[in-house]
Amino acid sequence: MASSLTKDAAKQDTPASGGWTFFGHPRGLATLFATEMWERYSFYGMRALLVLYLVAPASEGGLGFDAATGAAIYSVYNAAVYLLAMPGGWFGDRLWGPRKTVGIAGCVIMVGHFLLAVPFSASFFVGLVVIAIGSGLLKANISTMVGHLYPDRNDARRDAAFTIFYIGINIGSFAAPLTVGFVGKEINWHLGFGLAGVGMALGVIMYLLTNKNLSPTSSVVPSPLSAAERASLLKKGLLWLLAAAVFYGIVAGTGNFGVDWVLWPLSLLGIALPAFYFIRIRSDKDLTSDEKSRVSSYVGFFIVAAIFWMIYDQSGSTLNLFAENNTEKTLFGIDFPTTAFQSLNPLYVMALAPVIAALWVKLRSKNPSTTVKFGMGLIGIGVSFGVMMLAMAAASGGAKVTPLWLALVYLIQTVAELCVSPVGLSVTTKLAPQKYASQMMGLWFLATTAGDCMAAITQLIVGDSFMSKTSFAIQGVVAALAGVIFVLTRKRVQKLMGDVR
Repeated sequence: MASSLTKDAAKQDTPASGGWTFFGHPRGLATLFATEMWERYSFYGMRALLVLYLVAPASEGGLGFDAATGAAIYSVYNAAVYLLAMPGGWFGDRLWGPRKTVGIAGCVIMVGHFLLAVPFSASFFVGLVVIAIGSGLLKANISTMVGHLYPDRNDARRDAAFTIFYIGINIGSFAAPLTVGFVGKEINWHLGFGLAGVGMALGVIMYLLTNKNLSPTSSVVPSPLSAAERASLLKKGLLWLLAAAVFYGIVAGTGNFGVDWVLWPLSLLGIALPAFYFIRIRSDKDLTSDEKSRVSSYVGFFIVAAIFWMIYDQSGSTLNLFAENNTEKTLFGIDFPTTAFQSLNPLYVMALAPVIAALWVKLRSKNPSTTVKFGMGLIGIGVSFGVMMLAMAAASGGAKVTPLWLALVYLIQTVAELCVSPVGLSVTTKLAPQKYASQMMGLWFLATTAGDCMAAITQLIVGDSFMSKTSFAIQGVVAALAGVIFVLTRKRVQKLMGDVR
């Protein structure tokens, strides 16, 4: 496998030269489009089933966790995927190069999904860890390779390429819950997880057969480790692994081990790590005063994003459980499984993203500032949980509510997402000090980690009452109020941003 990823790298064709193209783009874009599409297919297919499988009783083939613990496991897993994007980028930059790292990542993800397909709880949780590792390796490197296809940063096709790539993400995300979700929920859980693995296998096969069309730059290790650095890192890694093994061995040996011993440490780490990175970057003496000021302004954007993702990423947990337990599965005479709701967001994104993008362009001088867009997104995500509060009230007494409640919630959340997600990527690149350009992008991913960890901690503390009108109301009010405060303090934030808008 490894040799097939690096062989004759220097002899690859120039991506944009001759032959057929992919909608006028280099052939390598088709490779990355298909790989990312199938990876998202496997990820979102598995995600649509995850919390439902965790809380399903053993008599129905599930693991029988209570709703709060199942939701917390989901949140921590989702957080781990984004947490591991930072070391994933490090592997691409310093050890294997992006091209080889993505190939290895695809194989790791595929193995993880097939481990989920084995009907044993031990292999299931090992599979989750394996998928999180593979997803972290892939996420940090595949987008970089899209950029490598266009050596000229001013190439007019560059932005369009990322748009096409984003479409691939949403095609996979849309199809997965309708197929993987249906098979897993209606036929057999493990068969569904296996189908997700088949999807990733298709992506790996296509990648290995066509990665010769990628840019030669993608095969280069930008900053390779020296022999001394390799030895030092290996030693430190083994020491940390040994420490963790001894600690958890003692916990297990005394009969105290439980899922909380995993969820709490990871949740706290997911919040502490971004704080550590901010302090480290902000205190770097090599940074100019303007760069430090911009980093300080970014803290506000990070906090807003973390609160946003705390609510938004509950689509696969809280909202999925609401769809399962409190929502009718028939609309206009058409029956559908619970997991079908997970396809609404990518469907809305594909429909609304061009409209929102065109709106920002049309507004031009009246285009809201980045701070206002973030505030709007946070207010919107708060409103979505206000709607969920009403939906929960309508479902009181065991009543099943119309699917239109969730359809409305996902619509509001998608509009809010389009105010935060793409804008956040853009402002990150603008505010990042040159020395920390890549690590600041990693920090953007850690906002999702922090948000998911905040959700996990909330779910662990409040228990099953996280699925209540009060819980939805409190989270919605906190998010909306934070959005209003961010908008009201925008002048102070913009002052710290300097000339960035």
